[in-house]
Amino acid sequence: MSELESLLAGYDPEVRPPVLPASDVSYVVEDTAIGRMLLAADASGALVASTFVPDDPAEAHAVERLSRAISPRVLRHPRELDEARRELEAFLNGRSHRFTLRTDLALATPFQRVVLPRLAATVGYGHRATYGELARAVERPSASRAVGAALGANPLCVVLPCHRVVAASGALTGYAGGLAAKEYLLDLEARESGVDDPR
Repeated sequence: MSELESLLAGYDPEVRPPVLPASDVSYVVEDTAIGRMLLAADASGALVASTFVPDDPAEAHAVERLSRAISPRVLRHPRELDEARRELEAFLNGRSHRFTLRTDLALATPFQRVVLPRLAATVGYGHRATYGELARAVERPSASRAVGAALGANPLCVVLPCHRVVAASGALTGYAGGLAAKEYLLDLEARESGVDDPR
């Protein structure tokens, strides 16, 4: 009997391979200086969400999105987000100018996966860019509106700094956390960085 025949002879169609358990997504909801935010990390510890959830329905929607996109097991585990909470608090209080957290753009669209890393790499603390400038930076000069939409749905608010992008006139435009939160962040960075001209 050949090796293949031996393997087939032992095959039992009723035996199924074990189903691996779903990996947990841990999350916590924090009241911050700029509003109520949900932070979430995947099983590897990478931050996958930093988003504004002003009320319970918004929180439920964010949790549902995590369960659809990453894992059905989305659990409130504050201790798993301790480092993210510390870094966010330090940033919002001006004690830190950068994040060292590992991140994963699992919730991002393909276009966001181009725009957001470029934003983080090119627009530093205390600086600003326009939607048009960022569109040109990703070699899509006519895509200012698409860039705006990508930033408006940023799954990693503050950590990937979409608040640093403004209108061509310099005016503050839409932000997921509201214009007051955007103004707070820009004023904080201007004060702490000492940058004379944010542009």
